[in-house]
Amino acid sequence: MVATAGTAGTVLAVAERHHPDVVIMDIQLPDGSGVALTRTLREKLPGCKVLVLSSYDDDDTVASAVQAGALGFVTKDAAGDTIADAVRTVARQDGVFTGTVVGSLARRLGAAGPASPGPFRQLSRREHEILALLAAGHSNAYIADHFVLSLKTVRNYVSSILTKLGVGSRAEAVVTARRVGLGVAADERG
Repeated sequence: MVATAGTAGTVLAVAERHHPDVVIMDIQLPDGSGVALTRTLREKLPGCKVLVLSSYDDDDTVASAVQAGALGFVTKDAAGDTIADAVRTVARQDGVFTGTVVGSLARRLGAAGPASPGPFRQLSRREHEILALLAAGHSNAYIADHFVLSLKTVRNYVSSILTKLGVGSRAEAVVTARRVGLGVAADERG
């Protein structure tokens, strides 16, 4: 059986009614945190396994989800087969993490270097790549095509970048990035 719930407020009630083997959880819900809800699900329904499916793969988000009890974490840009395999793996009580998420966990545990090179170490590698394309003047549509992501996922990344850089607009993020040479052609730096 498959059941759906679109808000944090309904997830717990639906899960308590249906006792699912696996819950596919988003991190950012319209009315709450998927991380907090993962923790609550694991406490109230210990047999329920949680697979996080999110467009956010920064180190803090991944670590928080795992600490809350998620057995898997897959990014939304993963292929359908990858997501289906992840659901089956989590149902067997095995952990599953896509490549960028494994890198995030390794960094969080101190097994690897910084999240991204250069001056913006607070950004994930993908956020750094997207910031570079923003600084080069590319649109969200171009970025979505370039990385094979949905426009919503790109908007989420841009929002996360603005928050992490402490700026209020896309234009401010571009100025900040261009100050350190992102998006600037070699002949312009001169």
